Amino acid sequence: MTQRNATLTVDGKTVDFPVMTGTHGQDVIDIRTLGGKTGLFTYDSGFLSTASCQSKVTFIDGDKGELLYRGYPIEQLAEKCNFLEVTYLLKNGELPNAKQKVDFETTIKQHTMVHEQLAKFFSGFRRDAHPMAVLTGVVGALSAFYHDVMDIGDAEHRSISFNRLVAKLPTIVAMAYKYNIGQPFMHPRNDLDYTANFMHMMFGTPCEEYKPNPVLVHALDTIFTLHADHEQNASTSTVRLAGSSGANPFACIAAGIACLWGPAHGGANEACLQMLEEIGDVSRVGEYIKRAKDKNDSFKLMGFGHRVYKNFDPRAKLMGKVCADVLAELGLEDDRLFKLAKELEKIALEDEYFVEKKLYPNVDFYSGIVQKALGIPTSMFTCIFALARTVGWMTQWEEMITDPEYKIGRPRQLYIGAARRDVPSIDKR
Repeated sequence: MTQRNATLTVDGKTVDFPVMTGTHGQDVIDIRTLGGKTGLFTYDSGFLSTASCQSKVTFIDGDKGELLYRGYPIEQLAEKCNFLEVTYLLKNGELPNAKQKVDFETTIKQHTMVHEQLAKFFSGFRRDAHPMAVLTGVVGALSAFYHDVMDIGDAEHRSISFNRLVAKLPTIVAMAYKYNIGQPFMHPRNDLDYTANFMHMMFGTPCEEYKPNPVLVHALDTIFTLHADHEQNASTSTVRLAGSSGANPFACIAAGIACLWGPAHGGANEACLQMLEEIGDVSRVGEYIKRAKDKNDSFKLMGFGHRVYKNFDPRAKLMGKVCADVLAELGLEDDRLFKLAKELEKIALEDEYFVEKKLYPNVDFYSGIVQKALGIPTSMFTCIFALARTVGWMTQWEEMITDPEYKIGRPRQLYIGAARRDVPSIDKR
């Protein structure tokens, strides 16, 4: 909603631009007519001050440490809803009632199997291939198997694609893991709920029935909820940009997975766990805290600070509790890495350097410990992230596709290369 104008003076010429106000957060200046009015473009490397779209899905207040899905605080959703309820909320804008919940869960269960020919696709990969490489390739290939719903302008087609991707990602992620370790693929079980079924496909074998531990299922379900969406981050922006060309949703999600693979994005929890392993023992925390403060030392304290949050990441608090619950259930309260993480967190929250710079623990700080305790290897951490974030990606993709103002993404640039020149003859080069 436009309430007022912002005035910009360029070379003595004054021009006005509408100021748009959202439900929460900072107002934005609508500069879509900037080029036509002034002959200039803006330069904003990394999009530090640019709103790339309008969205009703997720809101983050970094100063308050607040994360809302469709207006609901993440803390309440993690406590009162399971992951598929949150999925329904993100997709439809409202939480499901009892009947809608049952119907939606049933629909997802009907799509959990993958085409048998797709299973053969895995044999084209080396056994030691990184699971994210496999996941990117297999998800991208889904359009070759499910090309019956490729009309992105058709709401029913979009809904079926959404359901298929949400349902099949756990199956594909589990298959990537099983292929890597040389075990047979496990078919999904419709008598289990979404997250328990995923754990069955990950950890079960044909030799005996797998019985999911409800405490561990709840922990992983919470991890899914905490990672379901996070506004216009790098991978979500990638999905939107790919989708703006009219690409099919399977290709767009594969693009998002590829972006998420970057260590500065989805790989952060793996990097955090590697850091804890490097520190090794509580007695060495002081040494590494000192190194983190040293500008001349390349060491970075992973799992602290966030591009958006300038306060405590609300997901980190929830993840810390989940971590404690999992370790208690497994009798690992004295786990070396957990004790090390708690000591690091304590010092960082009290140390003047970290407090001043607002380097609070983020969601990645504990999630690696939780996943390791669940038996998930570090190479699979980002796959788990992708599984959960597919919900947000598909929601954001559909929001963009149905936005009457949507256009193919086409950023501008500040060209700093060679000036125009003529090609000399070969003897003068």
